[in-house]
Amino acid sequence: MSAIGVLVMSYGTPESLEGVEAYYTHIRRGHPPTPEQLDDLTSRYQAIVGGVFPLRENTNRQVEALQRTLDEQAGAGRYRCYQGLKHAAPFIEDGVAAMAADGVKEAVAIVLTPQFSSMSVGGYMKRAREEAEKHGIRLAEVESYHLHPELISALAKRVTNGLGKLGSDKEGALVLFSAHSLPAKIVEMKDPYPEQLLETSRAIAEQAGVERWQFTWQSAGQTGQPWLGPDILETIEKLASEGIKAVLVAPVGFVSDHLEVLYDLDIEASKFAAERGVHLERIDMLNDDAQYMNALADTIAKAAQG
Repeated sequence: MSAIGVLVMSYGTPESLEGVEAYYTHIRRGHPPTPEQLDDLTSRYQAIVGGVFPLRENTNRQVEALQRTLDEQAGAGRYRCYQGLKHAAPFIEDGVAAMAADGVKEAVAIVLTPQFSSMSVGGYMKRAREEAEKHGIRLAEVESYHLHPELISALAKRVTNGLGKLGSDKEGALVLFSAHSLPAKIVEMKDPYPEQLLETSRAIAEQAGVERWQFTWQSAGQTGQPWLGPDILETIEKLASEGIKAVLVAPVGFVSDHLEVLYDLDIEASKFAAERGVHLERIDMLNDDAQYMNALADTIAKAAQG
């Protein structure tokens, strides 16, 4: 019996600073960035300790940990993981082609983002589906796993531990759940993304015993069209004006350390908060956490069973 393929998809990041321009050009659908745009993105990577390298290694470690977890739970050889990235090699199509070359006939596609949006997860699945059809691979698609008990438990523990980082400022602190913004038109499309993020946040707050929390958006694109708001910087500004002195950010739309966390939150938002007298801390990311791997493995097994 041949192994069931598991296509593990994520946004992708360049492998080195030399690869930033090609990566940015791919994001911009073949249009090269202006020198100013390229400088801005490159400087963000340079501001992170280790540059782009740890970001890429995080995804590799997640896929390796998921493979180990699936082997432990289902027996070695039952599942075989393949990586497929949206904007960097190996691309989604490369991952599917690699499965086909290995003789895989059945596969499960999953994205390292717990909440579904037609603009994010839906786009990944479309590319995977089209490539799988070319190779005659039967593909089961995981749309979301945003309320999986292991996911919620892992994040609730991180919120509890994160509040501890605030020390004496913990009293009166507010937990700020965040996720990557998307174009505001998804609201008219009745896209489930905003509601699923609220459901995840609510479940974590309940399990962690947190009563004071809000949801905010971050990392909006610069496309000239409206994106979902308020942005985290606007939210921090408002909280500071209301006398809030401490905030714990829980970026529940992200599962690993990457640019939107290590730069947008740890550098940009932290500096912005400090300038307004707000003590900001962030929860530790899931990365290859065992509970997160269990959530993914369980979700994959259920999808494989149909």
